[in-house]
Amino acid sequence: MGRLVYGQRGFEIPIDDRPLAHLQVVMGSKLRRNESFFFSWTNGLAGGSGRGTAWIQPAIPLLFLYSGNTAPQLNRDWLEKLLELANSPQGLHIVDEPGAPHISADAS
Repeated sequence: MGRLVYGQRGFEIPIDDRPLAHLQVVMGSKLRRNESFFFSWTNGLAGGSGRGTAWIQPAIPLLFLYSGNTAPQLNRDWLEKLLELANSPQGLHIVDEPGAPHISADAS
């Protein structure tokens, strides 16, 4: 289980490595263009089963920490879907990977 760390205080969101790698590409693409956006997630049982949303902007530190040391092969269709969501009013959130078995968007 990897972690997305956001902000000076290091707020951490646990996310599996594979979706985290895809988020890194999408978030990096948006931030390189100085575009801000919402990112939403759901918490697993350990996190209280709630949900959260953060406003992601270029001026705030963002760190991607992986539990594994091998970068996964990226799914172009998934990247396109995530980028489409990041450009929408509802913002970026993890959805199931196209062409793959169901992957829970809940962070444990």
